[in-house]
Amino acid sequence: MNTGNTAPSVRQLVILGSTGSIGTQALDVVRAHPHRFEVVALAAGGGNLELLAQQVVEFNVPFVAVAARRADELAELIGELDPKTSTEIRQGHDAVNELAAFVPEGTVLNGITGGVGLETTLSALGSGARLALANKESLVVGGHLVKSACVRPGQIVPVDSEHSAIAQALASGVHEKGLCSPVLSGRSEVADLVLTASGGPFRGKRRAELQSVTPAEALAHPTWDMGPVVTINSSTLVNKGLELIEAHLLFDVAPEHVLTTVHPQSIVHSMVTWIDGATTLQASMPDMHLPIALGLTWPERLLEVEPALAWTSPQNWTFEAIDEDTFKAVRLARAAVAASATHPAVYNAANEVFVDAFLKGRLAWLEIVDFLEEVLEAHEGMSDPTLDDILGVQEWACSYARDYVSQGGRG
Repeated sequence: MNTGNTAPSVRQLVILGSTGSIGTQALDVVRAHPHRFEVVALAAGGGNLELLAQQVVEFNVPFVAVAARRADELAELIGELDPKTSTEIRQGHDAVNELAAFVPEGTVLNGITGGVGLETTLSALGSGARLALANKESLVVGGHLVKSACVRPGQIVPVDSEHSAIAQALASGVHEKGLCSPVLSGRSEVADLVLTASGGPFRGKRRAELQSVTPAEALAHPTWDMGPVVTINSSTLVNKGLELIEAHLLFDVAPEHVLTTVHPQSIVHSMVTWIDGATTLQASMPDMHLPIALGLTWPERLLEVEPALAWTSPQNWTFEAIDEDTFKAVRLARAAVAASATHPAVYNAANEVFVDAFLKGRLAWLEIVDFLEEVLEAHEGMSDPTLDDILGVQEWACSYARDYVSQGGRG
């Protein structure tokens, strides 16, 4: 907390995936606190060049990368908005990775969707920058590679609301020496991490009721406004499986001690249960601006990022078990972690293929996780994989999954 007259320092930011849900909300935070941040670079896939151009001009960004080969189109759009804007435009995925290493003393927000964000995460960490990690897939896929790429403790700050909640709860475990650490005298004081799940649009339904789910129904999330892939993953609970793996890796807690509970109100974002039986939780409105802001400024908090909960108004919070007969994705994630170092990469990569096929009408909703289970069983697994090994495993998983779709599940 700033208790003197010194103005808080300006933090340099690189925002990757700036036109997606996480990126646009991060720029909302910057817009609301313009004297706290300097946006040094933006990067996006190229699916919304008009928005990217607007962001470049509004925040006077000196560098921008577009993953698709559309630099000329982007330059034209920027020029139309403001001919005086002087921005260096780079293109291709390598350019995105280069921008990830631009601010070794600043913060990189990795809001890219999917396993493609792994190399970007490694680039940011290798530079020494603080990594605000919204791309959970890169940690799930890269595992020990991502952790070993850290050049200093606390370099990764989670942006997922669940992992941000856990980080906040762990930081509240202040011991007599004033340390915000869950470890005391060489032993962990954490009993369990508890991830909350909204349950998605199909909470309470049985398999028989989900035979004819449409993309529109799966995209109609009851509490969160997210991108299409994350929203579909939330409907199948694959997203919760990815978050379980991420929590295991981020906080060094064994997978069997990462628990899940369905909390449809999405007010409690996750919890830590301690060895004495106490539970610490973080509660706030179901809005990503707060965990994004914390990711950008950790451990500081910004003023009035979102409205506080109204404790004078009646409200009910409920918690219930996941129906693992209908929603088996979390169980599959635990099994993937136990199977090998590369099974989580297969879990993520194959799921990305199946979600894409479902959105295109080539796969039934139930088949996303059913087929995912089959691909995981087909993978032999590897120990201590290199980056090339992981990239090869992802390629294998994607190819196997595409064949599975085209052949109707025969592999």
